[in-house]
Amino acid sequence: MEIDNNKSQVLDVTRQLTQLMIDKNTVAMDKILDPHFTLTHITGYVQPKDEWYAEIENERMKYFSYKEVKTSVKIDGDKAIFVGQNILDARIWGSRNNWRLQQTMHLEKRGEKWIIMKSVATTF
Repeated sequence: MEIDNNKSQVLDVTRQLTQLMIDKNTVAMDKILDPHFTLTHITGYVQPKDEWYAEIENERMKYFSYKEVKTSVKIDGDKAIFVGQNILDARIWGSRNNWRLQQTMHLEKRGEKWIIMKSVATTF
């Protein structure tokens, strides 16, 4: 039962992150991302959290909507790995597309809360 509850919480926080990206709510994002969070883009560029926030705020990265395709969660104690495939409508550095993104996120449970440590984007 606890594993299912943890998986549900991980799914909730990862979906919350995607919605907050669309909402441009970096203040709320900061509450679910580790201070040392990094986002690895499909180009391989590893972007620090503060730089990513600036890109969202100035709309060099503008997220419009997403459609969830597939998700999986693996829990090992207080660590989790989420793999999610989404069709993400976004304009990234001037190119708007429906990106077929797979996000692999590493999370850590702190108290009762799951925190996203890093996210690595690839295509699928």
